[in-house]
Amino acid sequence: MGVLIDTNVLIEYERGRLNLEPHLSRHGHEEFFLSVVTASELLHGVHRAADPRTRMRRSVFVEALLARFPLLPIDLATARVHAQVWAELAGAGRMIGPNDLWIAATALSHDLTMVTANVREFDRVPGLRVEVWTVSA
Repeated sequence: MGVLIDTNVLIEYERGRLNLEPHLSRHGHEEFFLSVVTASELLHGVHRAADPRTRMRRSVFVEALLARFPLLPIDLATARVHAQVWAELAGAGRMIGPNDLWIAATALSHDLTMVTANVREFDRVPGLRVEVWTVSA
């Protein structure tokens, strides 16, 4: 089993509001991953920074994360899960954000636990194992 880390956990880490290491160590030898969607969201934050120093600081932070955690692509298996979950949530009138839907589908297709600070969205996804990381351990 492994763990997929949501973007908001990494943003909390960057802002100094979450100590990531104790959370990681509690999972022992499990592997940790990021979705390519998370990579895009983090890189989007780099490009949105108006101040060059902020952009550089964010870029260094994001590149370190991308080097540390393996990225999981959106492949056909993930697309199939995405389509099914999308249909289920839309049919129930319980949609989540489009990026969160892709991240959830990635976790489900790889049988990973989703760690997030956004339980409100991910709790809607049937079958998704969600663990909340919101407070420094």
